[in-house]
Amino acid sequence: MTIENPTGFSRRALLGAFAATIVTAAPTFSNAAGFLRGSGDIRRIRMYSGRTGERIDMIYWIEGDYVREAVKEVNHFMRDWRTDGVKSMDLRTIDIMSAAHNLMDANEPYMLLSGYRSPQTNAMLRSRSRGVAKNSLHVKGQAADLRLSTRSVSQMARAAAACNGGGVGKYSRSNFVHMDCGVVRTWGR
Repeated sequence: MTIENPTGFSRRALLGAFAATIVTAAPTFSNAAGFLRGSGDIRRIRMYSGRTGERIDMIYWIEGDYVREAVKEVNHFMRDWRTDGVKSMDLRTIDIMSAAHNLMDANEPYMLLSGYRSPQTNAMLRSRSRGVAKNSLHVKGQAADLRLSTRSVSQMARAAAACNGGGVGKYSRSNFVHMDCGVVRTWGR
């Protein structure tokens, strides 16, 4: 039995075109924003704070644009709870957090341990722990320390690292993952 091909393309040419389409349509992990471009018309962030008791479930990006009021709420939520200081968070960090959450297919919101840190808070934490960087990206509003009870530190770190958008630190003993939009790098156990 022969099947007629009304388009005039050979089976091999059609398969080649299909393969090229799949490669082109596959999500790119070159950065979190690139990954999120293929995920639809919205970006969402879900978190809660054990320190303040606050929760946020926010669509912060719609059809190519950040939602100004939503971003303000995210900034306020991620404030330094010790000083009540608010800083505009680098949206690349929020994108990495959102992309990693999507990759893990998690329904649970992140527990935010630390977002923005004032210089005073960072200095105080640094005096208590060798693990706090003097020039922490938290002080610049470019980092977050997060936890999920339904995912391991390794699972979270792998998802964040797959975004290839910044630094990912595994803190297994303290049960959290650091995500930032700085230089792409990984550390920790």
